[in-house]
Amino acid sequence: MPSIALAVTAGMPIFDLAVPCHVFGTDRPELPEGWYDLRVCGIGPDSGPVATRSWFAAHTPYGIEELITADTVIVPASADVRGDPPGELVEALREAHRRGARVVSLCSGAFTLAATGLLDGRTAATHWMYAALLAERYPAVRVDPSVLYVDHGDVLTGAGSTACIDVCLHLVREDFGSAAANTLARQLVAPAHRPGGQAQYIEAPLPERTDDSLAPLLHWATERLHTPLTVADLARRAHTSPRTLARRFHAATGTTPLRWLQAQRIARARELLEGGDLPVDRVAELCGLGTAANLRRHFTRAVGVPPHDYRRAFRARRPAAVPQR
Repeated sequence: MPSIALAVTAGMPIFDLAVPCHVFGTDRPELPEGWYDLRVCGIGPDSGPVATRSWFAAHTPYGIEELITADTVIVPASADVRGDPPGELVEALREAHRRGARVVSLCSGAFTLAATGLLDGRTAATHWMYAALLAERYPAVRVDPSVLYVDHGDVLTGAGSTACIDVCLHLVREDFGSAAANTLARQLVAPAHRPGGQAQYIEAPLPERTDDSLAPLLHWATERLHTPLTVADLARRAHTSPRTLARRFHAATGTTPLRWLQAQRIARARELLEGGDLPVDRVAELCGLGTAANLRRHFTRAVGVPPHDYRRAFRARRPAAVPQR
């Protein structure tokens, strides 16, 4: 079982703590065996309960030692983005990273990771409200306020609030594959992957209308990725013009219809590459990218490795245990 340590510090927001607890700390018999071993680690001056924001306190027997030896360490949002994070947590994160742990921040937890130096020279995400402050306090970090998360493999930073769900689903996808992430997303009533980023929420957090949801259209399209769908096809299905559809699409997803379609085709290709031995040209047909050459070009651009290498790496990749001291 891959172990996950969740760092709990005084005053942290409840939501950022609750999401990883629900995702990684719930017994899920319908998902692959060897689900996560979650340990909530209290970081404080003594061994007593750690009071989070409002009415909750974390009563846990786990602390710094379990955090350092975990496979993955998650740092939820910080209680004070203008103050310094606990020094013992900063040192523990550095030690965990040196030992081979994957280190993840949620929302303003990026300030804690930045304090460790692990984000120096790297691109990082945080809540868009804090992006300017993070860049000001830690100029060696390249802050991208538009994305939902940034994954460097050993270090991952997520954006604000509900992006915690996106980050957790991404971790599940990396560790157990797309099928497990999709199953979990359905249980959470959340999209398995949101194309677009935070930018769609900065100026208009909520749509002005609720009677023109694109959900039926998106579901219809994902069931037909193997066909040569066009924007005109989508507009016809939505009973609107391509221009109007493009506006509605951007408001709902933060991206264009074509980019959304491409992201869904790549996601389907990942599922097919992970779950079977279909030839690459057949995978290309089933996900609507036509030819093996076309799949290789778009898949490599989106994922970073060619389909053959992705399949080989996924089958070889399993969470590596961090050696005990």
